[in-house]
Amino acid sequence: MGKVKGFMEYQRALPADRAPLERIKDWQEFHKEMPDVELQKQGARCMDCGTPYCHTGIMLSGMASGCPIHNLIPEWNDYIYNGFWHDAYDRLMKTNNFPEFTGRVCPAPCEGSCVLGLIEPPVTIKNNEYAIIEHAFAEGWVEPKKIAHRTGKRVAVVGSGPAGLACADQLNKAGHSVTVFERDDRFGGLMMYGIPNMKLDKKLVVERRIDLMKAEGIAFMESTEVGVDYPADKLLEEFDSVVLCTGATKPRDLNVEGRECSGIHFAMDFLRSSTKAVLDGSAPTLSAAGKNVVVIGGGDTGTDCVATSLRQGCKSVIQLEIMPKPPLERQPDNPWPEWPKTFKVDYGQEEAAMVQGEDPRKYAIMTKKFLSGDGGALKAVEVSRVEWVKQEGRFVPLPVSGTEQIIPAELVLLAMGFVGPEEHLLQQLQVARDERTNIRASEKTFLTNREGIFAAGDARRGQSLVVWAIYEGRAAARACDRFLMGTTSLP
Repeated sequence: MGKVKGFMEYQRALPADRAPLERIKDWQEFHKEMPDVELQKQGARCMDCGTPYCHTGIMLSGMASGCPIHNLIPEWNDYIYNGFWHDAYDRLMKTNNFPEFTGRVCPAPCEGSCVLGLIEPPVTIKNNEYAIIEHAFAEGWVEPKKIAHRTGKRVAVVGSGPAGLACADQLNKAGHSVTVFERDDRFGGLMMYGIPNMKLDKKLVVERRIDLMKAEGIAFMESTEVGVDYPADKLLEEFDSVVLCTGATKPRDLNVEGRECSGIHFAMDFLRSSTKAVLDGSAPTLSAAGKNVVVIGGGDTGTDCVATSLRQGCKSVIQLEIMPKPPLERQPDNPWPEWPKTFKVDYGQEEAAMVQGEDPRKYAIMTKKFLSGDGGALKAVEVSRVEWVKQEGRFVPLPVSGTEQIIPAELVLLAMGFVGPEEHLLQQLQVARDERTNIRASEKTFLTNREGIFAAGDARRGQSLVVWAIYEGRAAARACDRFLMGTTSLP
């Protein structure tokens, strides 16, 4: 701990963002850089506490508390304070394959469990992580590593999201010959097409890492859907082991009256169309331009839909959330070090408030009906307020009579999460699934019911965070390496 009273002397500070009304004019990342001297002050705020909950990575009340990949946070915070950026980079890469991803899009459960957060705003762990890896790239420290020895074993990784990439990276380090299969035309999974470019730049960040992995000897096959373009039987014949990292890509639907109206789309279809258009320099197949947009769902994906709609030039945007508005401060039933379920304003809501004069979110609202006009095109959404009532031991939302309202809408985006992986490949491979339809595989072995077939990421655990996907990919790689070699030295 370099600065004994750093947490007493310095206030939490983050780099400024570009002004909302400026940044909605383009698709570039909106965070600005922070000078090293200010970053060192933020590193100095780390208390180096005796029990650093920031990297415990445990589940409390169904939520992550601390970093799931156990980043050595107090160590690299101290290195930042002392200006030892290369040492900080070395420590960071011991646990995290892709800090440039988590430093941008992770919700930072580490900060929610920061001990300093008990009495003061927590340490800026996420931004410190981002600063370390971007320093490393700028200084040329991030270079392809030569693999000294090859084992002769071939491993197929199906899916190029964060779980698949982390798994491939680790297995390649162990000396195996790894091929990553991706059904889309670009690699990265939801990091490529599920997260907008202004939040995670595809060319400067995602493709930069893919290029490094290619240079290290990992083979990538795009536009190749296993089970469709590449037979599942062939996969089992040509590879010594398979790791399924296909994600949980089946979206949750909203089956209410009028669902058949044209103009109602899943959020991921909308976001994919937008990002592909940005990268290809073409017009999006789904556009919010000139439309009243209603986003149903209050999570990160819903926020991304709000921000994307604004950049496409929507007429208006409203975000509906069936849950009540969160409190401003922790409640007694949400104690530290649990993830704080408190009210937050993300970038999309900030932008919408600047454009429209108020936060676009409406809480405790239930969608009752979609209304159509001529030709079956969507024209409005009927909603009502709800009251959460405890029934048979659990809370359920009940509509409040007399609160019905009609909201004009030509575009509705369903951003209510996902319900599991798609089935066709799992059926071909005869891989068993659990009661939630996820791939059944132990968290200790990551092995499915089929010998030599492993599973990791959202396909195994259900929809989750990028940082959990990286954890799963690393752990599955360790299990796969042990299966292939009888032992493993992977961390």
